[in-house]
Amino acid sequence: MEMSDNAVFSMVMLDRLEGFDGLDSSGLNMDGSVWIGTDFNKLWLKAEAERSAGQSSGRAEVLWSHAVAAFWDLQTGVRHDFGGGPSRQWAVLGVQGITPYWFNVEAAVYVGAAGRTAARARGEYTVRITQRAILTPEVEVNAYGKSDLARGIGTGFSDARLGLRLRYEIRREFAPYIGITWARKLGQTATLARQQNAARSERQIVAGVRLWF
Repeated sequence: MEMSDNAVFSMVMLDRLEGFDGLDSSGLNMDGSVWIGTDFNKLWLKAEAERSAGQSSGRAEVLWSHAVAAFWDLQTGVRHDFGGGPSRQWAVLGVQGITPYWFNVEAAVYVGAAGRTAARARGEYTVRITQRAILTPEVEVNAYGKSDLARGIGTGFSDARLGLRLRYEIRREFAPYIGITWARKLGQTATLARQQNAARSERQIVAGVRLWF
């Protein structure tokens, strides 16, 4: 019997909905995605947002994803940055998948107006302590090919983020968690932050919920 690869599936994932508290700031974070499609082709919407001190900032991406190998997709589309200065739009080309030993990886390059370029890489690993308790370390690095003073971004590696979250799956679809994150501005971006008397690094305690359906 021939199996069909054209069945349409969908998923809504709210990977992080959390409050955070640090020495220099506190507020709310959201990181989620929605996809719909077949085994080989999907339409993705990804969004990250932060709300702190009455201000919101973040990014949203609309991507077409095509499977190019087992556990690996090639993605292309557009990205919109908002808050923290003028909004920016980018064309996106990236990959998303799972490496040997089950590291979840996302990497993308971006091209924007006025010769702007950027790159982003993110990885996380799932450590199953028990059937319900799961520890997730993650790392993210961003880089820019051109300074964007209006958004406080310098050329080169701009920031790195580390996170460690421990969640408890009451159900697979619903898991509250606690954790700690550390962020550091790098290179010219750190220099710009210092000139503006802004924090160059911050450690935060986070607590929230992960859910999907």
